[in-house]
Amino acid sequence: MLRELINEMSTYDFEYTDTFGGEANYSWVNRGTVSAKSPKHAALLARKELGLTGVKGDIKFNQGDEYHWSPRGSCTILFICDSSIYSMA
Repeated sequence: MLRELINEMSTYDFEYTDTFGGEANYSWVNRGTVSAKSPKHAALLARKELGLTGVKGDIKFNQGDEYHWSPRGSCTILFICDSSIYSMA
């Protein structure tokens, strides 16, 4: 039973956009969906889909339901949230 819970996949939405003054600007945005075991795994898959593997960045959680990843030296941000909580669209 525990093994089934660990291997259960969830759907995560992601948004990758530019920032201005440290805040999301949305002058352009890339959106998508990935299936992953955890928010951290979803970030890894989203970064792979966006061509950002190997790019170092800073990770932040926002009250446990949203995940932010900011590439170092870039004015961009990646938002990741569980689709079952709410939809970004």
